[in-house]
Amino acid sequence: MDEKEEEAAVKQAENLSPKIIFEVIRQDGLEELARPNKSLFWSGIAAGIMISLSVLGEAIFRTYLPDADWRYLVENLGYSLGFLAVILGRMQLFTENTISTVLPVMHRPSMTIFSRMLALWSIVLVANVIGGFMVAGVFALTAAIPPDLLPAMNELSMHATGFPAKEAFQRAIPAGVLIAAIVWMMPESEGFGFFVILIFTWLIAAGDFSHVVAGTVEMAFLVLQGTLPPAEALFRFFLPVLAGNILGGTAIFALLAFGQVRNELSKD
Repeated sequence: MDEKEEEAAVKQAENLSPKIIFEVIRQDGLEELARPNKSLFWSGIAAGIMISLSVLGEAIFRTYLPDADWRYLVENLGYSLGFLAVILGRMQLFTENTISTVLPVMHRPSMTIFSRMLALWSIVLVANVIGGFMVAGVFALTAAIPPDLLPAMNELSMHATGFPAKEAFQRAIPAGVLIAAIVWMMPESEGFGFFVILIFTWLIAAGDFSHVVAGTVEMAFLVLQGTLPPAEALFRFFLPVLAGNILGGTAIFALLAFGQVRNELSKD
């Protein structure tokens, strides 16, 4: 191996710099912003449906694991299932968009790109909620789910949606930060993305933090059964958790990520 080849090999083996990671995510965000609205909508529906695997996985573990001290930590691995399916399947999950599509706006702000970002956020959020209600309807109103799982699913849903609005908002902030951290780490975690998603989404569940899309399935499960009034679901759970996730993923994590590379980007 000559000197040039050796230098190229060393460069390739180096860790990605924060600037390169920023550019990878920004380019990904630009691609998402350029996608047709129909594609975003149907991808968001799919994400809202598949995120239900988090609720189902936790319920299965809680139902069939013995009632021991360690059960809580193991059952929360089930929460990761929905996120693995959605993120690795490249579906549109609202809390991912709060970092990937905001970076292009931070880099070159304009009303055009800002308006497009808000439109994407709205489409994806609405689609995620519709998907969540669709699958919650299957869980709550049909015989698709074995009866043995329903008590655990009900218990998990009551807990997830049972916090006062202020506490729900505060618990949603770390979840927004952790999802944004996954997005930030994925370009550097080639071959290990599965484990990054698994560990960080497990941490959301084990830390008892709140995620608006996964929580929507639990919220809808109770609303459709008539055990959670719609107004309570909206104002005590959905809107506070939505605000907390956005604050954690955008106002905190994305701003910090942009801050560390801002001066480097300005030299381009």
